[in-house]
Amino acid sequence: MADTSNDEAQSMTMMHFQLQRSLKWLDDVTHGIIGYELESRSLAGLQVIEARTGFLRCNFIVPLLASDINGNWHVGAIATIIDNVGGAAIYSTGHHLKVTVNFNITYYSTAKIQDEVEIEAKVKGNKGKLTSMAVEVRNKSNGGQLIASATQWTAANDYRSPQPQSRAKL
Repeated sequence: MADTSNDEAQSMTMMHFQLQRSLKWLDDVTHGIIGYELESRSLAGLQVIEARTGFLRCNFIVPLLASDINGNWHVGAIATIIDNVGGAAIYSTGHHLKVTVNFNITYYSTAKIQDEVEIEAKVKGNKGKLTSMAVEVRNKSNGGQLIASATQWTAANDYRSPQPQSRAKL
């Protein structure tokens, strides 16, 4: 009985660690510590409001930097935020980041500069090395109108770069 309780505690500790690691990764991307400038510009101001293993809900105020010439939230910025929030949800369930093998977004409407939006990402399932997730983006400024929905499949990347062979000195 004690072994079962100990195993459950270790499992909970590992899940907590993985969730915290994924949140740190998302925060580092958001603040430009890792990743590309395009990502940090598209994610500037992102706030995680709920996080569980395999689930993230975030609030975001659409900034001027992420808009098109008409003052709409740029579709590329929407795709970037979907990819990163969804990636963090997936990362929270495993030991490493995964490679996207399929990414589909359907756009239904848009948001304007300074609109508040909510991004919700859920891991839907795992099958071997594959993981699927779904993301919805809603405009909180107009009653929750759906802006975009996305699905993404990722695969574990087992590739390891070759390590230099050590040479014995003669």
